[in-house]
Amino acid sequence: MFNRKWGSTGQNYLRSLLALGFQAFLIMICVGIYAVLVEGISTSGDNISAAIWGCMGYTVLLCYTLFKTGSLAKSLFGAH
Repeated sequence: MFNRKWGSTGQNYLRSLLALGFQAFLIMICVGIYAVLVEGISTSGDNISAAIWGCMGYTVLLCYTLFKTGSLAKSLFGAH
């Protein structure tokens, strides 16, 4: 890792490893926020349709943010 020839490979490996750990942290945050949002959906009353659509909307938003965590973590740590 400290050799001139292989130094950039080792540094990129460490950056990728740190980015992977940070991605796991971001995923935990996203799932926690999702749990709070879904818990707040009211299922009582006549408007069950709105509750279903709200849950579907939050689920689509969760999927989008989960797919974006990898690119965000790699860009923050400069991993390729």
